[in-house]
Amino acid sequence: MAARLRALLAEPRLHVMPCCWDALSARLIERAGFPLSFMSGFAVSAARLALPDTQLISYTEMLDTGRALCGAVSIPVIGDADTGHGNALNVKRTITGYAQAGFAAAMIEDQLAPKRCGHIRGKDVVSRGEALARIRAAVDARDEGAGILILARTDAAAVHGLEEAIARARAFRDAGADILFVEAPTSEAELERVARALEGTPLMANLVEGGDTPLLPPQRLQELGFRIAAYPLTLLSVAVKAVEDALVHMRAGEHPAESERVSFAALRELVGFPAYDEAAERYKADD
Repeated sequence: MAARLRALLAEPRLHVMPCCWDALSARLIERAGFPLSFMSGFAVSAARLALPDTQLISYTEMLDTGRALCGAVSIPVIGDADTGHGNALNVKRTITGYAQAGFAAAMIEDQLAPKRCGHIRGKDVVSRGEALARIRAAVDARDEGAGILILARTDAAAVHGLEEAIARARAFRDAGADILFVEAPTSEAELERVARALEGTPLMANLVEGGDTPLLPPQRLQELGFRIAAYPLTLLSVAVKAVEDALVHMRAGEHPAESERVSFAALRELVGFPAYDEAAERYKADD
């Protein structure tokens, strides 16, 4: 999967990357024709625990979710590994665990624990030295056998300004990171500054509806030089709205319209009943 992701990043184009939070959402993304996805920490924390993305969810819970969703698809998935769940040695363990779960890459960030969503106020970052130590540990884990790509993220722009964020991203690149992510540029001009300053390394942009970064069209992001456009909450937001609308109908004694739901047959096919039944028939015992 790491090799497949590396090949995608080598293409001179932008890849739109809807983000998943469980096996079913990952499968829907693959079936829609997208070549990669990302396990969003915000979305997993919301869906699994109904709790905010403030590092309340554990490494074990994230790993369990990741193992399930990576096993449900055949496209590369990048895993949100937060701060690495501790010091540099914890980072190495996290990277190794994510590789064993089937991820193509893992994202390590420089926030001060407990971290929070990058588009929410109140976050802080560790020193540049500590941030660099995390990335070095992640790269060491990769090179010592984990094999997955390292996505290095910095949230320093919101705390120390964009120049410090760019300086950190350059240091992460020099330490061996495969993909760079400067979180929450606040304008098209800032996105352009990031892309120009870090040209030559695959870059990810993060697009959150209602967040700090403008929702530029994919074509414009490609022109700026980005390789991945992540949409971490789009599908979760749409799903929540659909469920809420259905509940309003049911509360009123009505039923969601046929056009607002997939058929029972389609749902059975999506989760693999036909394939299961076909396989089960092969092993049916003779009477």
